[in-house]
Amino acid sequence: MTIPRTPADLTAPWLSSVLDTEVTTVAVTPIGTGQTGATYRVHATYTGATTLPSTFAVKLPAQDDAVRERVALGYKSEVEFYTAVSAEVAVPVPACLHSEISSDGGDFVLVLADLAPAEQGDQLAGCTLEEAALAVDALAGLHGPSWCAPRWFELTSIIMPKPGDEAAATGMGEVSAMAATITLDRLGDRIGDADRETLLTSMSLVTPWLQAEPGRYSLLHGDYRLDNLLFDPQRTHVTVVDWQTVGLGLPARDLAYFTATSLLPQTRATVERDLVARYHAAVCRYGVTGYDLETCWQDYRLGALQAPFLTALGFAFSTSTDRGDEMILTMLSRGCRAVRELGTIEVIRSYQASSPTTA
Repeated sequence: MTIPRTPADLTAPWLSSVLDTEVTTVAVTPIGTGQTGATYRVHATYTGATTLPSTFAVKLPAQDDAVRERVALGYKSEVEFYTAVSAEVAVPVPACLHSEISSDGGDFVLVLADLAPAEQGDQLAGCTLEEAALAVDALAGLHGPSWCAPRWFELTSIIMPKPGDEAAATGMGEVSAMAATITLDRLGDRIGDADRETLLTSMSLVTPWLQAEPGRYSLLHGDYRLDNLLFDPQRTHVTVVDWQTVGLGLPARDLAYFTATSLLPQTRATVERDLVARYHAAVCRYGVTGYDLETCWQDYRLGALQAPFLTALGFAFSTSTDRGDEMILTMLSRGCRAVRELGTIEVIRSYQASSPTTA
């Protein structure tokens, strides 16, 4: 059967074909308001006895054709993660019961375990220290098992420039500078002078930033923040979703992006040393060696550029919404403040000064 294109295509016959059991009825309701994709909860009833669950989370592309075309590589990235990566790492993700994607990436479907009553993190409110600890441990489960493993360069749907790809880093630097201008034009005077200057400077340094420390890498989530984390009601477990920005790069980029955008700034400043130490201990438990805590801290300082970088890049080329604009302003303010307080720009410039390839 063809890949479902709309929620109306999520029929009982289609679900029967992918689950290899007879589904009698389905009821489809939307989950969330994703801008680059659409997720639905599918309630199913079966003809006979089965061990299958009664509900699933089904992901489809955005219903806007222009968005589909623009985000096709992200769809390929997410499907490739579930089919080729998820079983090889220890990060907690929803079980995937079926996946399919067209050759151009414009049509895809993922049938995932329904995690209800898990609750999505609140990007605007920020997270608690308990939630942050869960997120850090889960992130180590992605980075540790994939640490400096060359086989991940064979993935076909890596979003960001791979370590050592100077041409791609240069191209991304040019795109980033353009994204900064678009972002600032759209936000106008809603963004303060200090953050405006930090964003412009940060985005002008993307090329040397991407080229720093190419020998230390792992798989990256890319957009590791509260909106992409689901917590059980007791806050004892977290599940990581939305794998459309999988990349390879300096591992601490994910960590710094999370703390910079998902913790209130005053909280981040007081707990980030402890969180970095927790992360370092966790990745070492996965067999990472030759990586001391001080180096991890310096990687974290360097990685903080991920916050303004990804926030501006995503905002500049997406549709504006009231909540989206508020979230972007919050994330940019937090991220730019982290860049300043951690001295990230100075760290990048020190790499420029010491390396002819980034000068």
